[in-house]
Amino acid sequence: MGKEVILVTINGTDRPGVTAAITEILARNDAAILDIGQADIHNHLSLGILIQSEASDSGDIMKELLFRAYELDVNIRFTPIPESEYGEWVGMQGKNRYIVTILSRKLTAKQIASVSDIIAKQGMNIDAIKRLTGRIPLDEHARVPKASVEFSVRGTPRDKERMKADFMALSSELEMDISFQEDSMYRRMRRLICFDMDSTLIQTEVIDELATRAGVGDEVKRITEAAMRGELDFKESFRRRCALLRGLDVRVMREIAENLPITEGVDRLMYVLKKVGFKIAILSGGFTYFGEYLKRRYGIDYVYANELEVEDGRLTGNYVGEIVDGHRKAELLRLIAQVENVDIRQTVAVGDGANDLPMISIAGLGIAFHAKPKVKANAKQSISTIGLDGILYFLGYKDSYMEE
Repeated sequence: MGKEVILVTINGTDRPGVTAAITEILARNDAAILDIGQADIHNHLSLGILIQSEASDSGDIMKELLFRAYELDVNIRFTPIPESEYGEWVGMQGKNRYIVTILSRKLTAKQIASVSDIIAKQGMNIDAIKRLTGRIPLDEHARVPKASVEFSVRGTPRDKERMKADFMALSSELEMDISFQEDSMYRRMRRLICFDMDSTLIQTEVIDELATRAGVGDEVKRITEAAMRGELDFKESFRRRCALLRGLDVRVMREIAENLPITEGVDRLMYVLKKVGFKIAILSGGFTYFGEYLKRRYGIDYVYANELEVEDGRLTGNYVGEIVDGHRKAELLRLIAQVENVDIRQTVAVGDGANDLPMISIAGLGIAFHAKPKVKANAKQSISTIGLDGILYFLGYKDSYMEE
C-alpha cells in the first residue's frame, strides 16, 4: 500500500504533557515526523505535526490519537497530503526568506492588516508571526509604551523597491516603524554596532551646547542644521563652528558632560548589547571628550571623534588631527570590523544625520534613528516612534530573553 503523509492539527487549552502524549503515540507506531510547529496564545495551544507512516498503519494511528485527544480535552484534525503537494512544498525550501518587524508605541489591528496586505500584494507568504515585546496588561497605565511584532515571510517580492516605499508611506500614516530584512545567518550573528553620538546616543548637539556658553549659539546652530541636512560640506561647517568657540573655558565641558540628556532606551540597549557580547563603537563628528565620558559610563569599546585644541585652559578655535566626517565614519567601521574579525554583514550602524549615511549604507544593518527626512529616505531601516532600544527588536531579540 505504500506510505501516507498526514497533517495532524491539535487545538485546545494548553497544559503540560499534551505534546508529549501525542508524540508518544507517533513514536510507538514508528511514524516519521516531517515537520512540526507549536504556538501558545493565552494558554490556547495550536500544534501541527506533519507525519509519514505506512498506509496500513494510518488508521490505527489516527484512532489512537482521537482517543488520546478526547482524554486531553483537545480538538484534533487529520488532513491527508497528496505526494505532489508535499513535493511542491519541499521545493519551496531555500527560497528567499525575509523578516518584517514592526515597532510602535501601541499595536493596532490596522497596522497588522496593512503590513499583511502589502506582503500579500507582493505575492509573498507569511509563515509565522511572533510578538517580541512582553505581554500587554489591560490597564493602559501599566503598559510599557512600546510594541513589536515580527513576521517571517517567504518568497520573492514582485517589486522590492515598491514594497519598501509602501512600507515607508505606511510608517508615516500609522505612526510605526517597519524593518524589512533578509533572513540570513548574518542577521542572527551581528557582532559590532557603531553609533553616532550627537542626537543619537544623546538628545543634543554638543557643539550647540558649547556655542551657547560661548555666546554664539544661534550662529553655530544654523551651521549645524545646514550640515545635518546635507546642505553644507561637513568639514567646512566643522571648521567654521570650531572657530566660533575660541576663548571658551574648558571647564564648561565637564559640566555639559555630566548633564548630557541620554536618549530614551540607551541604558537598556547598552546593557543587553554588552550582555550578548557585542563590540560597541562611537563614531562621531562631535568631540572626543564627550565620547570618552559615554565610554566610561557604558563600557563602550571604541571612540573616534574630534579633538578640540586647548591652550591655557581655553579653546583655541582649532582642532587636532583628522576630522571625523561621513567618509571617515565608514572607513572606521570597516577598520574596526577587520580588527575584530567581523564580516561587514555582521555590523550595525546607527545615526541621524547626513554624515552618517556612508556608514549606514555599508553596514549589514543600517538604521536611521529619529533622522532627518533625507537620511530616513536613504537608509535601509529607520526608527522614529520609540527609543533607541527599538534596535533590539530589529536584531530579533524578545523581551523575555532580555529580562533573563
